[in-house]
Amino acid sequence: MNKIGYLPGVSASGMGLRLSQKFVFLLFLSGLVTLCFGALFFLPDSVRLKRIFLSKTESQARLSAWKKGPMALSQTNMNGPVSGMDLAPPPPRALTGALAPVEQSSRRAAETEADQDQINNLSLTLLQATCFQFLKGCCCELGGFAISLVTCILNPLTISVFQMMKFAWDNYKSFAWGKNELRPLTKNGHIGNMFGGLRGASIVDSLDTLYIMGLIDEYNDAKEWVETSLDLNSNGEASLFEVNIRYVGGLLSAYYLTGEEMFKRKVLELGEKLLPAFNTPTGIPRGVINLGSGTSWSWGWASAGSSILAEFGTLHLEFVHLSELSNNPIYTEKVMNIRRLLNKIEKPHGLYPNFLSPVSGNWVQHHVSIGGLGDSFYEYLIKSYLMSDKTDEEAKNMYYSALEAIEANLVQKSPGGLTYMAEWRGGILDHKMGHLACFSGGMVGIGADDGAPEKRQHFLDLAAEITHTCHESYSRSATKLGPEAFRFDGGAEATATRLSDRYYILRPEVIESYMYMWRLTHDPKYREWGWEAVEALEQHCRVEAGFSGIRDVYAQTVSHDNMQQSFFLSETLKYLYLLFSDDDLLPLEDWVFNTEAHPLPVIRKSCLHGEGGTHDKTTSE
Repeated sequence: MNKIGYLPGVSASGMGLRLSQKFVFLLFLSGLVTLCFGALFFLPDSVRLKRIFLSKTESQARLSAWKKGPMALSQTNMNGPVSGMDLAPPPPRALTGALAPVEQSSRRAAETEADQDQINNLSLTLLQATCFQFLKGCCCELGGFAISLVTCILNPLTISVFQMMKFAWDNYKSFAWGKNELRPLTKNGHIGNMFGGLRGASIVDSLDTLYIMGLIDEYNDAKEWVETSLDLNSNGEASLFEVNIRYVGGLLSAYYLTGEEMFKRKVLELGEKLLPAFNTPTGIPRGVINLGSGTSWSWGWASAGSSILAEFGTLHLEFVHLSELSNNPIYTEKVMNIRRLLNKIEKPHGLYPNFLSPVSGNWVQHHVSIGGLGDSFYEYLIKSYLMSDKTDEEAKNMYYSALEAIEANLVQKSPGGLTYMAEWRGGILDHKMGHLACFSGGMVGIGADDGAPEKRQHFLDLAAEITHTCHESYSRSATKLGPEAFRFDGGAEATATRLSDRYYILRPEVIESYMYMWRLTHDPKYREWGWEAVEALEQHCRVEAGFSGIRDVYAQTVSHDNMQQSFFLSETLKYLYLLFSDDDLLPLEDWVFNTEAHPLPVIRKSCLHGEGGTHDKTTSE
């Protein structure tokens, strides 16, 4: 039986603390918070406050840096960074009253007073940071959930994302509860046909986000719905890929974060219902399955009844954990069979085309894309290696071989110096990059350290260049949000030239790369860029009853699409929250995120437990 040990960066709730112990810890935590904030009102004057944390010279230096921008501030040396926040990017406008110049008749007096206010505000931020470090050290027994609460209390950036999540969730609950997604303009729910009769996609997708952010009442409502209302005995055309990454991934993550056995029972029941999709001559699953009857078929639009690389290649992480939880090797066997076939067949120029016949096991078309149809296959290769505690050498070798072929054939440099990944159609390059392909900056980044020693810096540089290009696709639009696809031909540079490519549906991939690159480099520009995205989402996508995608990112007056996608709650807001949080909230050395941003623990091969020591631990001690 698989056991849950200490999970780094998550709550101990449900994992051994008694109710009375939790109460004492939370009471102690609330007292510390009150003490820290109460101290602000009883300090004799701002000069003493400043003297405690900063000398006058240091205060002025930090102030000067702040005036030059948050990047300059974070680079100003003051005996190291101030906690993980590092004061970059700037706090929300609503919280920066003390930073704005004071309008008075005398310009000189105004500047002096404004400078003093800014120094005092900066000292206050430093006091908050000190309280944060103190509180974090005192609540380590409560795990990352308590750390998350402290971060939320003291970090205005995470407060903003927290509020966005609560707003999105509250409106979903008010107008679309139990449906798959919210239509925020018409204030009703959307079911769709992607999940084959399954309901509550936004609920299952949001479980871990709610828990990580400390929205515990909301999490409990979601948990109760899953326990009482998530009916897995449905009939309809379900996408194997979507059900796996959202429902299986969401339930697995909820179980590992909370230890609630109900999530484990549900996910094992659902996992068993997906197995008939693999009943093909090759073992390559078909893309559509009826969860009730077990019949499966390929998408009607897929060329010659083929299966899609990104769909059958994005099962490994979840299926390995299904085997871990069930002690049934069948799930791992299914995905390892896929890998064996892919290793065996010839690959044009070392590339993996997007369409494969589940009957013959041969490629159907030679269309290669790191965006839609191909994307998460490559992501799952490097993440399979990382999730295995870096023991899955086959996944590692496949990933770096694929990356070498991608660099040789797809990676291009525009006349303006932007690095992008083109698409490949039978040897002809299409100089287009999709928003979905923008995850690849983070992917190349997290794999950089395990490449050949002489190429590690090269991979990190490539990751930064791709992420920069994707940021340019945002910054060159009127809304500062990126289009679905952007081109690098006909004089275009990181802009959409076709009307059909100009929409933005709350996608997370660019922000995902910001989060990974921040954690890998701590370059403050990634937090600045993340904050730009927060402001753009608030300005252009927030409507009266939730968040909505927009139809044209280049239009000054936006037109909304009336859909709050479930991945907005699962991915976009979670990645923003993690971008602005300390690195020890779900640390990358202990967790991998599936392609729907559901965190799954690394399976430690070095620590065995259980009867005869035959089972691997899924967490580090």
